[in-house]
Amino acid sequence: MHVIAAYDIGEKRVAKVLKTFRKYLTWIQNSVFMGDITKAQLEKLKMELFEIIDEDYDQVLFFKLNSAKMLKSETLGKEFNPLDNFI
Repeated sequence: MHVIAAYDIGEKRVAKVLKTFRKYLTWIQNSVFMGDITKAQLEKLKMELFEIIDEDYDQVLFFKLNSAKMLKSETLGKEFNPLDNFI
């Protein structure tokens, strides 16, 4: 499945969350990641993040698509990490 994920995390936990996301998805921009991932990998990612985040303060969002072909993206301004290899 194709996943877009974003987070809003307390400053003390950002580095750990960033490192965890990079094991599974590709960094797109600031706190946004995207990529193809299996359901099992997604569950493992969630479990790892759950060990890091503070549920009362932090937020992690996952947007799931059945196919990357369903995604059309458009960038205004500087593109930090080109999406050519995804679509």
